[in-house]
Amino acid sequence: MKISIVTVSFNAAEFIQDNLQSVSGQDFNNIEHIVIDGGSTDGTVDIVRKSGQHVAKFITEPDRGIYDAMNKGIFMTSGDVIGTLNADDVYADDTILSQVADIFSDSTVDVCYADLLYVDRYDSSKVVRYWTSCNYRKGLFEKGWMPAHPTFFVRRRIYEQFGGFDLQFSRQADFELTMRFLAVNKAKAVYIPKIWIKMRTGGISNNSLIGIVKGNIEAYYACRKNNLRVQMVVFILHKVCSRIPQFFNRPTIPVG
Repeated sequence: MKISIVTVSFNAAEFIQDNLQSVSGQDFNNIEHIVIDGGSTDGTVDIVRKSGQHVAKFITEPDRGIYDAMNKGIFMTSGDVIGTLNADDVYADDTILSQVADIFSDSTVDVCYADLLYVDRYDSSKVVRYWTSCNYRKGLFEKGWMPAHPTFFVRRRIYEQFGGFDLQFSRQADFELTMRFLAVNKAKAVYIPKIWIKMRTGGISNNSLIGIVKGNIEAYYACRKNNLRVQMVVFILHKVCSRIPQFFNRPTIPVG
């Protein structure tokens, strides 16, 4: 089995080396790491070229944003299973991709996902938010739930059959894609109650109050586009309230 990892970067020199080392340090050997850069001017390109000896494909050119770049990378992959790892994020330990491979040894599994830690941007030992997930069941997306997308691994055939990220949603394309795969097209998913990713704070969808509001409205329209029955106010309240415990909970399950 080959696992392809797509990393999207833009002016990510501050943390891209941690990302590269996290992928190259995995104890699973058959990894294809693809880095899609949006034309960085801060030294990111030099770091990838110097420290990314394991990187299978590296492109640096302008794009239409993070999800356009992810699509570009996903459809360049050759692996049996595809995951994404943001430029400033890392795996929780060096066994994560081995665990993923074990899960997909069951040929009936289409998707797997796990839990995630949001950590302080400059101190990755400081937990800001703990995103614990659950087994998917019908009706969860209508309540604003989604799996932690950086932990979301998908068989290639699912992307080929159902498509990549919908660029109509500049902030919530990951919500729309996971919903389209699980809720609409019934991909068989497995949830692993372990922490697989450490994600630095400061992402596009949660970097400001305005960003949060816009993201929630986008998520509502993503539901409507996929014919899920939701009411805007109720949906957004559910979505916001479901996130609040993540700021107070602390991990009680294994890392990695």
